Amino acid sequence: MATALSEEELDNEDYYSLLNVRREVVERRRTPAEIREEFERLQREREERRLQQRTNPKGTISVGVDATDLFDRYDEEYEDVSGSSFPQIEINKMHISQSIEAPLTATDTAILSGSLSTQNGNGGGSINFALRRVTSAKGWGELEFGAGDLQGPLFGLKLFRNLTPRCFVTTNCALQFSSRGIRPGLTTVLARNLDKNTVGYLQWRWGIQSAMNTSIVRDTKTSHFTVALQLGIPHSFALISYQHKFQDDDQTRVKGSLKAGFFGTVVEYGAERKISRHSVLGAAVSVGVPQGVSLKVKLNRASQTYFFPIHLTDQLLPSAMFYATVGPLVVYFAMHRLIIKPYLRAQKEKELEKQRESAATDVLQKKQEAESAVRLMQESVRRIIEAEESRMGLIIVNAWYGKFVNDKSRKSEKVKVIDVTVPLQCLVKDSKLILTEASKAGLPGFYDPCVGEEKNLKVLYQFRGVLHQVMVLDSEALRIPKQSHRIDTDG
Repeated sequence: MATALSEEELDNEDYYSLLNVRREVVERRRTPAEIREEFERLQREREERRLQQRTNPKGTISVGVDATDLFDRYDEEYEDVSGSSFPQIEINKMHISQSIEAPLTATDTAILSGSLSTQNGNGGGSINFALRRVTSAKGWGELEFGAGDLQGPLFGLKLFRNLTPRCFVTTNCALQFSSRGIRPGLTTVLARNLDKNTVGYLQWRWGIQSAMNTSIVRDTKTSHFTVALQLGIPHSFALISYQHKFQDDDQTRVKGSLKAGFFGTVVEYGAERKISRHSVLGAAVSVGVPQGVSLKVKLNRASQTYFFPIHLTDQLLPSAMFYATVGPLVVYFAMHRLIIKPYLRAQKEKELEKQRESAATDVLQKKQEAESAVRLMQESVRRIIEAEESRMGLIIVNAWYGKFVNDKSRKSEKVKVIDVTVPLQCLVKDSKLILTEASKAGLPGFYDPCVGEEKNLKVLYQFRGVLHQVMVLDSEALRIPKQSHRIDTDG
């Protein structure tokens, strides 16, 4: 009589050899309707990516807010307006810029960009046109022409070249025509990969705001570190910045920086978090001398950026620093709980409902196919159980597949599971059961009872007369029996 393998022997057995175990029932293939639906979805996504790549639109909207009256109010005898008890919050500057790209050939791309700015009632704008050509696999060149109402025509030339596999250089030459004459400018950047996560930069800028700058940037999976030193006219400074990346679904990041130079010292700290699939919200507090205290709020939506610098005070007031730090946190958590989270939940439920409606007929058909498959398995399962019982092998007592509800689930959620005891027992061979990293809905005798929702597989089985239990995610591999699944009945 055959002897069942011990659990320790099964755990130590080569995993890859176990993958070669043959199944007696072939997995169900996808229907033509499923293949057609998948093809149409991939085609839509490909068209969206192609349009995004062809135009590559980028935009920035910046709105500067002067809220100094909240903390630096004049005494009443100096108020111009009698009876004015509310702080005056004003928008003192705005900036809007937009750019798009238009591929002309495989190597040529046209770029059109424009910007508008206003500050304290005075403003202006400019428009730029550039033509970029990829000269080889190692470099490209770009010609630029611009004009604006505040400054005269601008002619520019940009060059990029890979010198070695680890080193590249960029050069930007510009001629700015104005009422004071021609103002030339030259910027050259030399960069080198110091290792797989670290890049060093050396920049020389001549003409408009001449300076020499060197910096080292280290970017890893969990952190981003920058140190920089600049000597120039009119600004010279030293900068150190660190950003920590949390490994969570929301891609949370916290950052801090210190910048000191001839203009003063600035300390900045903040955080950013992903609030939806295409949106990232961030806030930072800037404290400096003589700048004072400012709060900077930024929202990135795909390739669009919305920036709101809010100037709170010209002095270093603890109250301004406290409200600038705590205020955004309170507002964010309130909005996340009362607006963002309910909105995302409603959107998800709407999409799930749409999926259920479109797949209702298909689910019913798959359910009937699964039931038919289970009926055909009965005789084979009976023989497998007899063989496993004779050697105290692997017996599937109960198995459920679908959506389980736990104590943390919302009250409105319902259990949506199906009994898959027979299909799993049919896959047992020589006291072993192996399921690969794929959705279990495609297994014979299975179907998806909750389309679009998170599913699990829960198995209660008996091996060598001892009960075991395990629960895995839908796409998680399963290998039983294992010692870690054993149910402790001593207590």
